[in-house]
Amino acid sequence: MTSLRELFVTFGKIGCLSFGGPAAQIALMHKELVEGRKWLSEQEFLSGLSFCMLLPGPEAMQLATYSGWRLRGTLGGLIAGLLFVVPGALVILALGAIYASYGDVPIVQTLFLGVKAAVLAIVLEALIKVAKRAFKLPLHWALAIASFIAIFVFALPFPAVIGVAALIGYLTTPAAAHVATPSVPMMQTLLTIAIWLAIWWLPILTLGFVIGHDFLFQLALFFSKLATVTFGGAYAVLAFMGQEVVQNLGWISAADMIDGLGLAETTPGPLILVTEFVGFLAGYNAGGASLAVLAALVTLWVTFVPCFLWIFAGAPYIAWMSAQPRLNGALSAITAAVVGVIANLSIWFAMNVIFAQVDRARFGWLPDVASLDWRALVLSLIAAILLLRLHVGLLKVLFISALLAVGVSLV
Repeated sequence: MTSLRELFVTFGKIGCLSFGGPAAQIALMHKELVEGRKWLSEQEFLSGLSFCMLLPGPEAMQLATYSGWRLRGTLGGLIAGLLFVVPGALVILALGAIYASYGDVPIVQTLFLGVKAAVLAIVLEALIKVAKRAFKLPLHWALAIASFIAIFVFALPFPAVIGVAALIGYLTTPAAAHVATPSVPMMQTLLTIAIWLAIWWLPILTLGFVIGHDFLFQLALFFSKLATVTFGGAYAVLAFMGQEVVQNLGWISAADMIDGLGLAETTPGPLILVTEFVGFLAGYNAGGASLAVLAALVTLWVTFVPCFLWIFAGAPYIAWMSAQPRLNGALSAITAAVVGVIANLSIWFAMNVIFAQVDRARFGWLPDVASLDWRALVLSLIAAILLLRLHVGLLKVLFISALLAVGVSLV
């Protein structure tokens, strides 16, 4: 049996080195757990990954939690999942404080101009990668186009778009001829669900009904909803957040949202840690530094506690779930719809990076052409060439783009 010390050291290493998004993080875990230490077999790892792809939230963090659970049960899952998140969360907290304090300093604004340009290229790269994986049937193309129109043109809610796509995928996939019965005691599953629902919701209810803090309660409710409906990875989360926290709730600006993604791209851990940055800034804007720290902690809690619930309750059913073609059909449909969601996010980001003024029109977003920022346009094109054409590393592109922004601003 793997010792807790070995587990702690290994997942601590993974947590500190997990740069580059889900693909790089999953590859790092495969190298450490399957190839290097041989703690998991290839089939165990791939089955766990397939299961995590079915879940809302960050699949890489959930895969780390599942791997720890396979090795040392619930305690192992807690150790692995927390170590995957905590290093990056501490860095994001520090960067959020620096951003809130010095974000309006001219040199900082200039550096973030370069970061925003690189972020636009990063989102475009994510769109291409997801599209290559998603489009297996003509139906998937149709779902992607329909989801884009639903969000960009009609501003329909993200959960509704994903829910309809999942239902279509489920109903259009033939059922299995023979379905095996899960060999997990139902009472054990119900007890696990009850415990983790209590861990998740008791602090939220305490905030709302005992302490009576309306802002933190609303923040917890919003990010709890986010944790349950955001299938399709971090960029799908961003699309939902962008629609809500910028356009509807007004907690932060579009520029803050893009800057947060740039910071999250430079730190270890899951990209969904951008939610912590959003929570921190929302708290800072609502009540200063103290409320910002509390808001960041609340956001982290309601973002990641549900991940432990999904894994600990669902992991014993992995063999059964992997044999359900209709569940896989629903997942494929969700992935296809997410392509349309990310396409909407790409256009929204591009407009807000390249133009200073973007307004909501009757059918979609329209930029004010007179507000074009030529520096942002040039930097975005350079970043896209570096990342998409020359395949320069992500962190290098962010660094080069920030330096070029300083140079262009001096012209």
